Amino acid sequence: MAFLADLRTVLRSRDFRRLFGTRLLAQTSDGIFQVALASYVFFSPERQPSAQAVAAAFAALLLPYSLVGPFTGVLLDRWRRRQVLVWANVIRAGMVLGVAGLVVAGAEGWPFYASALAVLSVNRFFLAGLSAALPHVVGAAELVMANSVSTTSGTIAAVTGGSIGYLARLALGESATGTAGILVIAALFYALSALVATRMAKDRLGPEHLAAGAGAAAGRGSSKADGGGLRAELAAVAVGMVQGARHVRERAAAGRALGTIAAHRFFYGISTIMMILLYRNYFNDPADAEAGLAGLATVVVASGLGYLTAAVITPGGARLLTKPGWIVANFGLAALVQATLAATFREWLIVLAAYFLGVVAQGVKICVDTIVQSTVDDAYRGRVFSFYDVLYNVSFVAAAAFAALLLPSEGKSHLVIGVVAGGYLLAGAGYGLAELRSHRPPGANPVGGRGGSRAAPATTP
Repeated sequence: MAFLADLRTVLRSRDFRRLFGTRLLAQTSDGIFQVALASYVFFSPERQPSAQAVAAAFAALLLPYSLVGPFTGVLLDRWRRRQVLVWANVIRAGMVLGVAGLVVAGAEGWPFYASALAVLSVNRFFLAGLSAALPHVVGAAELVMANSVSTTSGTIAAVTGGSIGYLARLALGESATGTAGILVIAALFYALSALVATRMAKDRLGPEHLAAGAGAAAGRGSSKADGGGLRAELAAVAVGMVQGARHVRERAAAGRALGTIAAHRFFYGISTIMMILLYRNYFNDPADAEAGLAGLATVVVASGLGYLTAAVITPGGARLLTKPGWIVANFGLAALVQATLAATFREWLIVLAAYFLGVVAQGVKICVDTIVQSTVDDAYRGRVFSFYDVLYNVSFVAAAAFAALLLPSEGKSHLVIGVVAGGYLLAGAGYGLAELRSHRPPGANPVGGRGGSRAAPATTP
């Protein structure tokens, strides 16, 4: 299997093994932490969440989190990345223990969400630090395979962490004390990740300008001037976001791809909230939170298998149909799954639908990432991906708001299923037609009339 062969190749590097171990332990903890959050917010016996409550939870956690992300790069270029990996995990371990204290105290509302948000926000520094550090531990020829095995293994680790969290819930019980116990386990994994990161030299992961001398401050003047430079760079991030959006508008292929991923995230977000409510309040007795969480865990595993399937089949499918063609095919599959499997509201068919929607989600994202990477100028790539990151999360929050308006508390709605299926179909068809139009020779008229509109030069994604 190509994945295992690539993994064996990159594991030959000692520091890659240490960076890889740091990632796996931290992302395992992410999965445990997410199970603890879901247990407390959505599957506590004393709570029966509505669509509005689920939407509010996603908005509180995702919207501010998406706004933190673009600013991480500025700080990562000023701090030793090995230290970022160590201290991000130490800080998260402490924060998670604080969240555990809030759970035991029965805290709800903004104190709890603010604490959870703080943990997730630190995660942005950690993940960005891993990506920035990777070129320092593998050669250029191995970078693509290192990226591939790292992200795929990270996903597997997060799913494994979710399983550990679920088993811990079975052992510790569904009370607040049990949830706090799961959080303590998550904190332990974060601490272990920090310990593994300390096995690398402080300057091993860059930035190179810090490793080369006594520090960047000597080259930039006083600390006061450096502080002013930092403020200017942070302000430049906001300007860069706007510039990235403008650059996307000028690169039609990238703009179409980002519009498509935004549409997908919107419909996928609606489906996610629907599944949470179905398992919490429809397929199971609302008083039996344990059964609801067990069912949702099955859906998460099925979706994860779909992600892995997409990683295997997407390269071949994109070569056969082209990347835009593969995106259109995936949108068609999503529409079919919603209209047939999901519309039955039968539990085992919902699990099967989750698998296929996992295939769609990862397949579309792989193609969109590649299109954006290959069609935007290198000088704008970071700014464009910052814009992409915000768009990706805001689309999900918009889905949460839409679901809050239309979904009943039990989650069953043929109207919403119809909207999602029709939305996937229209979005896929619209994207496909836009791609065909972009490749039409200038002056061509598809209906045989005279003249024809002026078409933009073809852009090959």
